[in-house]
Amino acid sequence: MNNKVIGIIGGMGPEATADLYMKIIKATDARKDQDHFRVIIDSNAKIPDRTEAILGIGESPVNALVETGKNLEMLGVDVGCIPCITSHYFIDKIQSKLSFPILNALEEVKKYISLCYPDVEKIGVLATSGTIKTGLFEKYLTNTDIIYPSAETQDEMVMKAIYGANGIKSGNTEGEPLDLLKRASNELINKGAELLIAGCTELRLVLRDYHVNVPLIDPMEVLAKAITK
Repeated sequence: MNNKVIGIIGGMGPEATADLYMKIIKATDARKDQDHFRVIIDSNAKIPDRTEAILGIGESPVNALVETGKNLEMLGVDVGCIPCITSHYFIDKIQSKLSFPILNALEEVKKYISLCYPDVEKIGVLATSGTIKTGLFEKYLTNTDIIYPSAETQDEMVMKAIYGANGIKSGNTEGEPLDLLKRASNELINKGAELLIAGCTELRLVLRDYHVNVPLIDPMEVLAKAITK
């Protein structure tokens, strides 16, 4: 039972990687230790910043992502995943260099929404500026209206909550980051969003279902359930 080996190309960020591992544990149908999957994690926090690369102000992370995947490949993983939505912009390039399949979190979110929320027409997305620029959500969530925060809210609330001096990347998961994300969420809801997607893995370290009054989808939770089937 549960004999496949799962690999996590991690470190983006370290806490989001640990959070995905916990989600995989919780999603596994297990009654004893031996019922769980073998999970191999390379938490490579040295991978260049994905948002900076997409915005053209930083080094490409592809080589480092492939190198990290190769480490997992040598250890015999059967399927892999990446706990970073922004990194999915590079997923085809990464996949082309690896022998094991990488489960695409955005593909799984598309399936999940089609199954559980088939009538939703407007989806609010909280994500990094890099992810927004790529159009990743428009690519996968077709036939829906994707709503993003205003430019000011994106910079002063979402990105500040993630990258600010008191942000999530600095280890803060309460206080200012939560307040900023709740305000950004309410803006999307006021614009007509019927559900929200936490389109950056760090966001769910802070923002919970009970903080908003519409469904809040965690792509990593969806991914964890899919990879443990």
